[in-house]
Amino acid sequence: MVTRLIMVTNSIEETISFAALLNIITYTMNILILGSGGREHTFAWKIAQSPLCNSLFIAPGNAGTSLCGINVPISVNDFEAIKTFVIANEIELVVVGPEDPLVAGIHDFFLNDNYLKAIPVIGPKKDGAQLEGSKEFAKQFMVDNNIPTAAYASFTLDTLKEGLAYLDTQKTPIVLKADGLAAGKGVLICNEISEAKKELTEMLAGAKFGTASSKVVIEEFLDGIELSTFVLTDGATYKILPCAKDYKRIGDGDTGLNTGGMGAVSPVPFADESFMQKVEERIIIPTINGLRNAGINYKGFVFIGLMNVGGDPFVIEYNVRMGDPETEVVIPRIKTDLAALFLAVANGTLKDTSIETDDRTAVTVMLVSGGYPGDYAKGKIITGLDKTNGSLIFHAGTFNAKDADDIKTSGGRVIAVTSFGKTIAEAAEQSYKNAALIAYDGKYYRKDIGNDLM
Repeated sequence: MVTRLIMVTNSIEETISFAALLNIITYTMNILILGSGGREHTFAWKIAQSPLCNSLFIAPGNAGTSLCGINVPISVNDFEAIKTFVIANEIELVVVGPEDPLVAGIHDFFLNDNYLKAIPVIGPKKDGAQLEGSKEFAKQFMVDNNIPTAAYASFTLDTLKEGLAYLDTQKTPIVLKADGLAAGKGVLICNEISEAKKELTEMLAGAKFGTASSKVVIEEFLDGIELSTFVLTDGATYKILPCAKDYKRIGDGDTGLNTGGMGAVSPVPFADESFMQKVEERIIIPTINGLRNAGINYKGFVFIGLMNVGGDPFVIEYNVRMGDPETEVVIPRIKTDLAALFLAVANGTLKDTSIETDDRTAVTVMLVSGGYPGDYAKGKIITGLDKTNGSLIFHAGTFNAKDADDIKTSGGRVIAVTSFGKTIAEAAEQSYKNAALIAYDGKYYRKDIGNDLM
């Protein structure tokens, strides 16, 4: 690890919360973020502000991340190319944004390589990444650790008949989940048993979600209000980050198809001190202890998708990274140096840190491409970004056109607009004001983010 020593002023010491680590000197790092979405732009925006950051690289990044650091045209799953870049550019910290490389074992790849093993990776190893990589693993983990969750059973193609018979014993609505990663599209809520049987057959026999649905978890439907809770852990201790509520459906009033997320709000009014105490005692502590007891040295984020059912929290799912668009409302509310927190995770000193949070409300509105989450066109020129004011603009599916100054669309979710306010209504009004100023062919966004919480 290459160390660059710099003197620390009082203001920097105030920014970085663990004085024991820094004392009177600190070092700056070359940092690599893996990913290309709104989550990664938010990470880059925050890390670029840190006095610990010397040079910041994002692979592959987007038009927004290029404003914070240097984009590198490397796929998040090209481990050998990542290795070459890390060595050549003296990278000293790697932050993994999306789930795919974590489930594929990028952290293990670093630990098993003599050149890379000393470089910290923020994100779990393959064993811990199973919490998101396999719905069945996650459900069994919850059962083993007495973590409240919906009743379930899992089936494969070989047990399809048993699965169909099992559905006859269930009440509707009923939830079907592809066991593996399906880009956020592998969860179906069926209102009729006949519909559930048809979908189960298509998932197992028709490979509706490819190999991700070679195994399907059938789950009891929980009726309540969803909540996203985020924990940062160094494997021994943990810190709870601000919670958020996101909006998955494409249409106003939570109608239409599921998406990767159309907006988010933080904090969540119903997640008061009493409710969050239940979450910590019944879910967070058993989760961290369960990982440790299973011999899983987990370093990184644990995203716990919850359902508030009559005031009691139940786990819907685990993710092994930050959510998107939740990152766009959670990270801006964290005043603490994010690079310093990551360094504490890497060094196992998270217990010595504290997290300072902005008390204001943040609301994110996601602008998407016309046709999303179905087929949509790419390459649409984006205008009006320079007209926005009073909001944070995080890029998701964007790119800089070659040999031109134009920024164009490259994904289904294009731009996240995040604003602060004293209330949800005030923050949402500001986000919608700036969302209206951004233009591209086919632009669409929900008009009701946060309305259900007001």
